[in-house]
Amino acid sequence: MKSIDQVNFKEKRALVRVDYNVPLNDKLEVTSKTRIERTYDTVKKITRDGGIAILMSHLGRPKGQVADSMSLKHIAGTVENVMGQKVAFLGDVMDNDIEAKVAALNPGDIGMLENLRFHPEEEKGDKTFAEKLSKLGDIYVNDAFGTAHRAHASTTIVAQFFPGNTYAGYLLYNEDASLKKALSHPQRPFTAIIGGAKVSTKIGIIENLLDKVDNLLISGGMSYTFLKAFGEEIGDSLVEENIVDTVMEIVKKAYLKGVNIYLPMDSVCGDRFAEDAKVMTTENNTIPKGWMGLDIGPKTVKKFAMVLQQSDTILWNGPAGVFEMKPFSRGTQAMGICVGAATLAGAYSLVGGGDTITAVGQFGLKNIVSYISTGGGAMLEYLEGKVLPGIEALES
Repeated sequence: MKSIDQVNFKEKRALVRVDYNVPLNDKLEVTSKTRIERTYDTVKKITRDGGIAILMSHLGRPKGQVADSMSLKHIAGTVENVMGQKVAFLGDVMDNDIEAKVAALNPGDIGMLENLRFHPEEEKGDKTFAEKLSKLGDIYVNDAFGTAHRAHASTTIVAQFFPGNTYAGYLLYNEDASLKKALSHPQRPFTAIIGGAKVSTKIGIIENLLDKVDNLLISGGMSYTFLKAFGEEIGDSLVEENIVDTVMEIVKKAYLKGVNIYLPMDSVCGDRFAEDAKVMTTENNTIPKGWMGLDIGPKTVKKFAMVLQQSDTILWNGPAGVFEMKPFSRGTQAMGICVGAATLAGAYSLVGGGDTITAVGQFGLKNIVSYISTGGGAMLEYLEGKVLPGIEALES
């Protein structure tokens, strides 16, 4: 996979797939610019070279229908503010005058197409639709790691029409390099913190990591399914009964592979799932009826901290508890501080997953960890060991 550092865009039109699927409020205003900001360096590399950047993205789930509330025209002003220059909204790729509008752009300009998912052909990976897109550029750049796990027309198929002229933007290239650094060439000991609500959504990740990590720290709501498998009394805590046998198989595999699995030793519990719930911290893993575990307790924090302190590579995906509620936020905050401290001591730390990123931001730890992946579903599939079509298209 080639980085855009390997090409000069002077007098070239770069067709750039970005992930501008950003959140909007009721007034259709952008509430988080992070995804746009992360593409700044790629877009500016193109324009500063004297090239033209033609941005294409999706927004929301219009399901192949035109929906004004999901038009990219609503985010054009925010893109202009981030890029510090005018962005020409070009309209729909299927408009009769689209090629003329692109031809009117000058070196250093930025243009942006309408939401690609207004056409069902985009998600179907339609080759004719991809060819229509390809006519708007001389070079194809993919900087949308967040959609790299989708074999859509603009993320994968379109690359076929740019033989020898496909490149990874800085965001996608760095995401790939950072994940490879953690998963393929880790400094050891390598510790993964896997949290979140359900084990069922993380089984593939855990099984793939068993061949890579030395330590696996299980936290969050999913940990109670593990504890249930070991015969612990977990009260009214979240449990996936149909996954209990699978969990025990995972534990057996870990034992055979020499991977240390650490489970919570105590819990911060609530009598209901609410911010104003009554709160109790258990002495061990026995949770009485009428109570549910909503965060890891102080003994668990201490144990997990010792493991992280001795780690040279750390992967963190999933919060330790219901951090959105203050009484149950301390465990996740403590994990963030421990990961940050280990990073400052020389460890390489990779953080990913929407809730985990939110937590890291909430507790002011964004600038302490080594790398934050914004890939979402793409990162999860990467962690499962799956080949991402968007990356494969650039590599081939």
